[in-house]
Parts: sequence; structure tokens; C-alpha cells
Amino acid sequence: MKSDIEIARSIELKKIKQVAESVGIPREEVENYGRYIAKIPEQLIDEEKVKQSNLILEIGRASCRERV
Repeated sequence: MKSDIEIARSIELKKIKQVAESVGIPREEVENYGRYIAKIPEQLIDEEKVKQSNLILEIGRASCRERV
């Protein structure tokens, strides 16, 4: 049985803009952070399409604090 790292190294990564287009996100909405990571507007994410595509979606949100 292959280890996780062996499996990860055995596949070819797709560029993030190709992945975004495959789930219906326009290229112009993709803000690249390298070839394989990007920031996109949250309202464009269709979680059902992400699940059907077997993609891993990592969501990071900046925490906001109000001054009182």
C-alpha cells in the first residue's frame, strides 16, 4: 500500500485557474498565490460542485475584532 506522500507525488497537479474553471469560477475572479493556490470571492464557491469534483477546499478567514 502506498503512503500518503507517495500518492501525492504520483499525480500531476493542475494549475489553479484550470481547477477554478472546472467548477464554474471565471479566470478573472482568481487571484493567484503561485500556480496551485489562489484566493477567490467566497460568494462564487458552489460547495456542491466542489464535492462532486473531489477537490479539497481550504477556507481561511481573517478574524475581525471591534474596538469598544
